[in-house]
Amino acid sequence: YVKSFGVPTLVLGGGGYTIRNVARCWAYETAVLLDKKDIPNEIPYNDYYEYYAPDYELHLTPTPEENMNGKDALEDVRTELLQQLQDLQGAPSVAMQQVPPSFQRAEATEEDPDVREGASKTRSGDGVRKQHPSELYDEVD
Repeated sequence: YVKSFGVPTLVLGGGGYTIRNVARCWAYETAVLLDKKDIPNEIPYNDYYEYYAPDYELHLTPTPEENMNGKDALEDVRTELLQQLQDLQGAPSVAMQQVPPSFQRAEATEEDPDVREGASKTRSGDGVRKQHPSELYDEVD
């Protein structure tokens, strides 16, 4: 699919279960990337030829296997994996910070919004806001 865009492509691989199967996979994928349609199924003789016994072929013959993974075992693996992911620390070169808790603001009382909690927080210490002569305030009747 990606080749259909006609742009340079870098193909990277991950790990594999066995070295012989990873090598088979990459040999086949490389052939597909290079548009080689008719690659032989027989693996040519090389230093690692013995790895591909007993059939010495590129494509594996699938064998039916019973799924031995029970639901409980899979759930245990899932739980363990999620716990390990939660416990991961960030990479040393990446700045990570704790998210601060939600800010909760105390609601003003309906009694007198000009009176602050804790009278010592004003300069005069009485907890009452002083009106500045150059500011406009609503007149309270």
